[in-house]
Amino acid sequence: MRIGELSRRTGVAERLLRYYEEQGLLHPTRRSSGYREYGEADVGTVRRIRSLLAAGLNTATIAVVLPCLRDDDERLVPTCPDLVAQLGRERDRITAAIDDLRHSRAMLDTVIAAAPAEFAA
Repeated sequence: MRIGELSRRTGVAERLLRYYEEQGLLHPTRRSSGYREYGEADVGTVRRIRSLLAAGLNTATIAVVLPCLRDDDERLVPTCPDLVAQLGRERDRITAAIDDLRHSRAMLDTVIAAAPAEFAA
């Protein structure tokens, strides 16, 4: 299938699919005309990429973990022995970022609470 069809089937913009290719996440073949040719498996790959992005992973990390995942009834299952530890480190990184954001929010709440009443929105 060509990039337009993959875009329609996955809901991902063509430009973003090209970006995934640049990042080494997708590997379409090329026709003699230069057009990209995607296989049926690429639909699932794009869905896995989207799931991993939604989970907070960046594309560099996804490029490493993607080959070690398979779909199993609507969930991703690790297939490489070191992947669980790597994903645990990513979860710890995300948890630290959440903690930092909570701290920032608390600081803003303190500043907002100190404002004179007539400034309240």
